[in-house]
Formats: sequence, structure tokens, C-alpha cells
Amino acid sequence: MKIFFYALRPFDELQYCEPNREKYGIDYAWTSEVPNLDNLKLVEGCDAVSTNPCEVRPEYLEAFAKMGVKYLPCRSIGYDHLPLDAAKRLGLRVSHSHYPPEGVANYTIMLMLMATRKMNQIMLRAAAQDYSLSGKMGRDLSNCTVGVIGTGKIGSTVIRHLSGFGCKLLAYDLYPSESVRAYAEYVSLEELYARSDIITLHLNATRENYHLIDAKAIAMMKDGALLVNTARGTLIDPEALLQGLESGKLGGAGLDVVEDENGICYYNRCGEALPNRELNLLRSYPNVILSSHTAFYTDVNVASMVESVFEAVADFAAGRENPCEVHL
Repeated sequence: MKIFFYALRPFDELQYCEPNREKYGIDYAWTSEVPNLDNLKLVEGCDAVSTNPCEVRPEYLEAFAKMGVKYLPCRSIGYDHLPLDAAKRLGLRVSHSHYPPEGVANYTIMLMLMATRKMNQIMLRAAAQDYSLSGKMGRDLSNCTVGVIGTGKIGSTVIRHLSGFGCKLLAYDLYPSESVRAYAEYVSLEELYARSDIITLHLNATRENYHLIDAKAIAMMKDGALLVNTARGTLIDPEALLQGLESGKLGGAGLDVVEDENGICYYNRCGEALPNRELNLLRSYPNVILSSHTAFYTDVNVASMVESVFEAVADFAAGRENPCEVHL
């Protein structure tokens, strides 16, 4: 058995490959490049191809299948970068990675704290030696009502950790969790929008929730509500977000992800004109905290993401069920 890794980062991911090769008895090869028409031939002789979020075209999967690839284990929780219809048609089995939820959950709360306390403006003005107080007064998170959309592992951890701050907690999920009910009140999306001072998103990207937060949703929110997103950029309609911020309907945002970030996040694009108007405009707003899809990025999580690839391939090859398989 052999795995080919695309876009493998030699400065952090690579160190975890050799221990897992020894643990699972599965060989590997890799490139730091994303898949493209010129490097598909590198997969020859491999049983699995692993990617993180990057462009993966249906024709790439067709080429992989012709070379004998059977498995597509992602090094990410999300798998929306894969053309799943093509994977299903070709009989390729897909899995996503797993890692402890605390890293993303705590990063989410950090963004909430920074947004409520206007930290972006405080830091920018401090850099210019403006230490005055005017315009810097924030809100205490403990006095806020926080609405959590998606109560899987990460969303439920956010709720549990926020309970220590004394927040009023609301939750929405298609499949409510009894353990979450100990900390939060499940309500409809409309009620969550109307009552929340802060709304945080914890959903996988699907066709059904594409642009879940649109102009209609924002219109239902409290004046001055804050949006936090450490999940996927496609959950928020960029134009609606910009209009909400510019009109003052939204009081600010804490964003670790934006739409169309492939080719931008994880690359040094210093000095370039970036082809993402949403990102370029958001960077100019003093009430928006922006980071570059790094909520997941801890040593524990990176190690777990790499191991989950070997684990999934071992399970698939042995005929065992893998809890991270994506059933197409």
C-alpha cells in the first residue's frame, strides 16, 4: 500500500509521515505542489491520494482512477474541495481527517473576544502610538447572547467552553444533542438570528448550506451583531456580508475563512494584487478581525490530520469501517 500526498508541507506535516509509515506499514510519496496536469503522473503506483483544501478537478480523479488509485483521504475536516460526484462515479472512497475540537473551538472564542473588545482597532492605533480611549470601548463577552450554528464536535466544544464565561447560549442544528442542552437552548435559525449578539458558524460546507448567511439572514439579526466564522467561507454570502458591515447592520466580524481562498491561504502572496475582492475589502474594515484559515493549526491537530490519512487507508484496505469515511 502506498499514499501520495499533494501539497504536503515539509516544515510541519512531513515529520509525522515516517512514524505513521512504521506504525501502519503503509509507504508514501509526496510533493509540496498542488495537483495539476503536469504532476498527475507522480501518483503512478499509489493506492491513495491525499489532499488538503485546494483545487481538485474531476479530470484529476479520472487520471488517478486509471492509475489504480482507490482512496481519497483528505487532510482536512472539510472535503468540499473534492468533486464528490466524480469520486462516486469512479468508485473512489473518500474520507476526511479528524483532530481534537479544542483548537478550533478556542480559536473561535479568541476571535469573539477580539471582536467584542475591538482589538483590531486597538492594535492598529497602538502601532501608530495612538493610546487614546475614544472609539475603543467594547462589550463584555459575559453579557452577550451567543448563537452557535452547528453543534457537532467543534460547535459543542465552543458551547461548553463559553459556558464558563457566563454567556447566554443559543444553538441550532438539524440533529440536536442532548449533551448540548445542558448548556444551550436549541431554537430555530430565525430566533437565533434575532436574539444573538454574536453568531458563530460550525458547519461543513454543503450544497444545502451554501450562503446560509445571506442578506435575508442578516436582515433578521440584531443591529450591531457580530459574525464569527472558523468553518468554511461558502457559508456566508460575500456581498451580503460587505453590505451588512458597510451599512452598520453588522457590528463587526471575526473571520478565519473567506470564499474563494484557494491559491491565497497558505501561500506567500506578498506584494501581489489578490484576486479576491471580498478579502481585499474586509482587510480595510477596522471592525473585522481576519486570519488566514489557521484556526486548526496546532501541533496536535497537524499530527492528527496526517495520521488520519494512514488510518483511513489501513481501514479501507482491511475492510474495516472508518468513522471518517464520507458516504457518497
